[in-house]
Amino acid sequence: MIRELIAAALGTVAFALLFCVPRAYYLQCGVVGAAGWLVYSLASQWGATVAEATFFATVLVILLSRIFAVRERCPATIFVICGIFPLVPGAGIYWTAYYLVTNQLSDALSSGFVAVKAAIAIVLGIVVVFELPHKWFRLASKRQP
Repeated sequence: MIRELIAAALGTVAFALLFCVPRAYYLQCGVVGAAGWLVYSLASQWGATVAEATFFATVLVILLSRIFAVRERCPATIFVICGIFPLVPGAGIYWTAYYLVTNQLSDALSSGFVAVKAAIAIVLGIVVVFELPHKWFRLASKRQP
């Protein structure tokens, strides 16, 4: 699991590089991505479905992103976009397309449905946390504005 966390952190930082995130935020981006993957992995091991694990991980990613954004006085989008990267159901979408091309329609439907549920879980996790009042995150931050 340690290798997975390191890979998630490095992948998140690489994604931050791709999106021209300032260097000062690389560490926070890596922490957000690794924390999200940790929650996803633990929830999956404890029997949660892909959608449930993705939702819980997304909630943590967005919470950390908002805390870091207030603390660093920068937009939360910097951490959100990069931190969500390990949770995006890319493999599910790939296999759905593969099964469609190879005419395995029942497998494509199954794989596609799981990928769509994971994407909806990401959206719901983002919406739930962004509905929380901003002042809660100022209180959770070390720096007061």
